[in-house]
Amino acid sequence: MDVYALVGPSGTGKSHRAVLLANKLGAEVIIDDGLVITGSQIVAGVSAKKQPTRIGAIKTALFTEVEHMKTVIEYINRIKPAKILLLGTSTRMVDKIAERLILPVITEYVYIEQIASEKEIRKARRMRTQHSKHVIPAPTIEVRKSLPETIINPLQVFLRRKGYQGNKGWLEQSIVRPTFTMYGKLSISQGALRAIATHAAAAVPGVAEVKRLNIIRSEQEVSVEIEVILDLTSKINETSRDIQFRIKEYIETMTGLTIKSINVTVAGVKVQEIV
Repeated sequence: MDVYALVGPSGTGKSHRAVLLANKLGAEVIIDDGLVITGSQIVAGVSAKKQPTRIGAIKTALFTEVEHMKTVIEYINRIKPAKILLLGTSTRMVDKIAERLILPVITEYVYIEQIASEKEIRKARRMRTQHSKHVIPAPTIEVRKSLPETIINPLQVFLRRKGYQGNKGWLEQSIVRPTFTMYGKLSISQGALRAIATHAAAAVPGVAEVKRLNIIRSEQEVSVEIEVILDLTSKINETSRDIQFRIKEYIETMTGLTIKSINVTVAGVKVQEIV
């Protein structure tokens, strides 16, 4: 197994370029901020961005928690990748990660200055300091599973290098706002979720009234139970599907939470009075 490391100070754009470097090196696995990413999936680990403090985030990134460390070691031993790319703020940090995960000695250190210009690094620092945003090298849906209550935006990376033949699926990344920024931890109340779902359902053509709505929430998933009155002219099956689609779209887009199920009950139909 060959182990590579991408090294650079915090906020210099390492995660943004990790997928491109991994693809160039032929590394199947990226380890970044406590997460193990293979291809387009977060397959193991715990994100440092879930921690409420910077100290907690550093400990997570260094795999100091025993169960976290064991889970990642077991995954790596199971898939036996030929090459791994580690990300860290210093050679000491990536050496420590390699040691804790019982990986071979790092084959090569790649410094951010080798693959990014001064202008690009300044831009990355500005994104971190002014907007408190950090890139996780995985698709939006994968990041949502790991960070359900963090503000998430997709980032499409387009390669302009002529003749590039890489896996285009690796080029989709996500920008997150860490929970330990000046914005504090993002908490979404049950009332807010009910309001979003009610608004979404009421906007569906054919819905006359939302009679009852219940939100059942686990740590990362939301189930919705909704009872509606439809217009007499509505097609029940089609309108019910539209309600499910609209609620799912609104909640997942506005909150980053994942919808587990949406159960729609049609309690009756409304007959318009003839004047």
